[in-house]
Amino acid sequence: MTAQKGSAFLLKIGDGTASPAYATVAGLRTTQLSINGDAVVVTHKQSGGWRDLLSGAGTRSVSVSAAGIFLGSSAEAKVRTHALAGTIEDYELSFEDGEKLRGRFLVQRLDYAGDFNGERNYTLQLESSGPVVPA
Repeated sequence: MTAQKGSAFLLKIGDGTASPAYATVAGLRTTQLSINGDAVVVTHKQSGGWRDLLSGAGTRSVSVSAAGIFLGSSAEAKVRTHALAGTIEDYELSFEDGEKLRGRFLVQRLDYAGDFNGERNYTLQLESSGPVVPA
């Protein structure tokens, strides 16, 4: 396995169709992906004092955080539209080696900021709804 560039870790938003085309959310400087799983504990008296977990059970989720410079792209506008409406959209995460993950996400948080002598920037937090799968 070789090292990969962080600049090639891209967040893309779908166009709202049944077989979506994806557009890169412009201006991002950082993108972070977290895969989460809730454990289902099935420990019992015969576990010998060790915790037992039920494989394949529990709730799994994916969280995506990103931050970047506001460029006013159409993809950024789509993210804002979904954040204001509370709607879920298709997103794709792509990596330098060609691997892709796709799923439906809710914009849980979208923040804008800007200093008087600097650029306008934004941060966003996405939470998965349903499965996130390799594409």
